[in-house]
Amino acid sequence: MDITRYLQRIGLKEIEDANYDTLLQLQLQHMLHVPFENLNVMYNIPIPLDVENYYKKIVLEQRGGFCYELNGLFNSLLKNLDFNTYFISATVKRPDGTWAKPGLHASLIVELDQPYLVDVGFGDSTRMPLPLTGEIREDVSGVYRVAKVKEKIFDLQRKESDHRWRTLFRADITPRELTDFKEACHFNQNSPESHFTQKEIVSLATLNGRITLSGDTLITTEEGEVQKIAVDEDDQSSILDECFGIKLEQLL
Repeated sequence: MDITRYLQRIGLKEIEDANYDTLLQLQLQHMLHVPFENLNVMYNIPIPLDVENYYKKIVLEQRGGFCYELNGLFNSLLKNLDFNTYFISATVKRPDGTWAKPGLHASLIVELDQPYLVDVGFGDSTRMPLPLTGEIREDVSGVYRVAKVKEKIFDLQRKESDHRWRTLFRADITPRELTDFKEACHFNQNSPESHFTQKEIVSLATLNGRITLSGDTLITTEEGEVQKIAVDEDDQSSILDECFGIKLEQLL
């Protein structure tokens, strides 16, 4: 893996120190440049648990991916930059309050002065490392905290418009390896119960919001204002290229 080329992919040059400010910059830049997307799933292109494959796809081919790919490659970048980081598993809580299948999501813990939850593979979520202390942090995507449930179990939460805290996922911070997600990765690619097999999802953070292609709808959020536009199938290729830098012909 060419670290310089990876950093260029996310709009950065050399990184000097493995500290909080650098980690914050890396996470933000990654989310601004690399889309969360499931196109390989929808086009029946297998996604292995292989970091070199992720590097080729995300850096060389200018694509994105879902959690195993994005956090998998980002974890490798952090290790190469001398950060102490490891995988953890998490269970997603759906907007309707029900829980998804346990342990499907792969996230990261980065150890600095204290452990931080770091995630570039959860779509519309926090853009900054979050301490596990419950301290509230805010960025343009929302107000967040990591709340302890019990020993080694923590909830990533976002404050809603009614000021209630909604859990996005519940994490077990026991260290994992990428290979531990083999069954989860297979499920998310193949099961009709998987969220990722239902429709195309491509989403990218912007400086003031987010842009998302969800099935046949383009959703743009800018400083809290949401705009939805219906997308014809014939226009999908140009939107993927213009909005996300993805060439549809790479998948055909």
